[in-house]
Amino acid sequence: MLQQGILNPAVNDLLARIRHTNTLVIADWAFPYWNEIEVVDLSLTRGIPLITDLLEVLKDNFKVGRIWQAEEFLSTNPDDVIANYDAKFDGFKGLHPDLEVTRLPHNDFKKLVPNAIGLIRTGDTSAYGNVILESV
Repeated sequence: MLQQGILNPAVNDLLARIRHTNTLVIADWAFPYWNEIEVVDLSLTRGIPLITDLLEVLKDNFKVGRIWQAEEFLSTNPDDVIANYDAKFDGFKGLHPDLEVTRLPHNDFKKLVPNAIGLIRTGDTSAYGNVILESV
C-alpha cells in the first residue's frame, strides 16, 4: 500500500503514462470538459484542492521542461496568488533548471488542451490559474 506521495490511483495511472514531451493539464473547477482527453477530477469543494497543491506534490517526481498558462492570470489575480504560482513553478527547476514558463492568451491556451495526455481537475478558484505541464 502506498504510504507517501500521490495516493490517488487514477492520478498515478495517468502520470505513469506520460512520456517525453507529453503534456498534462491541471485545471480549476470550472474548466471546460474535453471529450478528447482523460479527465481525473479531484475537486472536492471550491478551493480544495488548489492547483498549487497539486504542483507541490508533482515537483519531486515529474520532470517539467515547459509550463503554459494564460497571460490573463497576471492581470486578474492578486500579487500573493501570482507569487505562490511562481514559487511552485520554481520548484520544478530542481529537476530541470532551464524550465520555461510561457504565458499566452487564454483562447490560445485552450487550443493546446486536446493534445494533452490528460487533465486533472481541482477545486481551485483562481482566475486563469490553469496550467499545462510538458514533460522533459
